[in-house]
Amino acid sequence: MCKRNLRLLAYLCTFLTFTFAQSDVVLTVQTNGNLDYESSSDIAGFQFNHDGCVTGASGGAATDAGFTVSASGTTVLGFSFTGSAVPSGSGTLLELAGDPTADCLTDFVLSGPGGAALTVEVLQGEDAPPAACEDDGFTNFGLGCADLAGFGFC
Repeated sequence: MCKRNLRLLAYLCTFLTFTFAQSDVVLTVQTNGNLDYESSSDIAGFQFNHDGCVTGASGGAATDAGFTVSASGTTVLGFSFTGSAVPSGSGTLLELAGDPTADCLTDFVLSGPGGAALTVEVLQGEDAPPAACEDDGFTNFGLGCADLAGFGFC
């Protein structure tokens, strides 16, 4: 009886771990073509596909980290020949030319140091959580200013 309960507890813990796990990296495709990132881990390389919406890729933290970045007709690839990584944190990972949206970018593969796979969530710019705004000491706790404008808070 005890082994059965322990096994059930182990399955439940595993299920809850996977159910409530957060992404290592959140990517946001901005309307200006920037691919912004927020990462709890260093990014050592990335690859993703597109449906022709990307005509080029350069700049951002990937270039700052010394990555070689290439964009073909269907794929964007970035990595470092020297083993450098984009440090954890947030900013613009890459500037995409063309007309990129979250819908046209697929199959993201990001790796951390040593090749460890990173979990990724991709958002469209307006799907990103809005920044909190403050007015006379009131913080809206994640609601956008437009949501609270009717109440005179922003």
